[in-house]
Amino acid sequence: MMHHLAALLAVSFLAAPLLALAKETAQPVQELKSFLNKPVAKRGDLAEQPFAQAPLTKQEAAAAKKLLIADWREQLRRERQVELDSGKITIGDKTMPIFVKTVGEKPAGGRSLFISMHGGGGAPTEVNDQQWRNQQRLYDPAEGVYVAPRAPTDAWNLWHEEHIDGLFERLIEDMILVEDVNPNRVYIMGYSAGGDGVYQLAPRMADQLAAAAMMAGHPNETSPLGLRNIGFALHMGELDAAYDRNKIAGEWRDKLAELQQADPQGYRHHVEIHPGKGHWMEREDAKAVEWMSEFTREPFPKRVVWKQDDVTHARYYWRAVDKSHEKERTELRGEIEGQEIRLASSDVPEAMVRVSDEMVDLDQPVRIVVGERTVFEGRIPRTIGMMARSLAERGDPGMVFVGELRVKLRD
Repeated sequence: MMHHLAALLAVSFLAAPLLALAKETAQPVQELKSFLNKPVAKRGDLAEQPFAQAPLTKQEAAAAKKLLIADWREQLRRERQVELDSGKITIGDKTMPIFVKTVGEKPAGGRSLFISMHGGGGAPTEVNDQQWRNQQRLYDPAEGVYVAPRAPTDAWNLWHEEHIDGLFERLIEDMILVEDVNPNRVYIMGYSAGGDGVYQLAPRMADQLAAAAMMAGHPNETSPLGLRNIGFALHMGELDAAYDRNKIAGEWRDKLAELQQADPQGYRHHVEIHPGKGHWMEREDAKAVEWMSEFTREPFPKRVVWKQDDVTHARYYWRAVDKSHEKERTELRGEIEGQEIRLASSDVPEAMVRVSDEMVDLDQPVRIVVGERTVFEGRIPRTIGMMARSLAERGDPGMVFVGELRVKLRD
């Protein structure tokens, strides 16, 4: 019987070295405080510090997380304020102008964020500019920050080109830092070509969203599988026949119903095909804003369905893969029941499982099962290094992981 020795040897952190580190580093949280009190230029790499690899108690991890988030805010807030004040976000050679409107009183947990994508696409610049201006006044949430970005290009697929994911991640992070947005209350919506973007972005960015609303768009080749843990609204005019938009909306209604029937705790959705309406629904779709607002993100869901699109990601909820395993259309599934984490993929040979105290009891052994095989059974240590790395990757204080395990999904 393999008491999972092979799997243990494949894990990047072993119990014995960590216990030795714990003796050498008796007060990792205190050492973290001293590290963060240094000027940034004199700190060095946090992940390389011995205290960052020492195993933590649950209480120590909670204290370290607060320190890391506070430092993250302090180091970046001023820079991101300047970025938002400029009215645009630039990454590489792509610039996304933004219109920002803040409404309502800020809730105790932070503001909501609504990202609203304009129509147009595959049209002259002045047409897309006009569509952007329309989008700025199209919807009126009762509370939150309403952002209407202007697509960086005028291409037909202007809202689901590869650069959009990074620009939206940066926008969300900026809003968390500067506008005190609640990372668990982020929503996207879009009309026409913007609806195309929602169809594509919502499944591949679902771990950053609470809900999404698609209006009058076309999904192209994308899959709804990744929508398992968010709310998804779909509004379409009954007579909107161009590109079979109305027909395909009906097909998605049926797909979402089938998915929810098979998985009643997931795929919460609302679909309306508006009678007598064409491509312009005369604002009947605006009810989607209130519907979305009922949803709050669950950052550590018990079941995850990760279906990569043509734009791939390295991280999705509590799963992650190396760059070499980011492949289009691959699928990874995971489920947590008690102290057992079950994984499945016919496409990806290896992945990382990330853990938090909200997912499992890290003071007790955790079992990782792939198919019928137990590939790991033991304790997964909490470390400052893992928390710092997961926060730096995306700037999402609502989804900070304390531990990680590399798992082979097939021989």
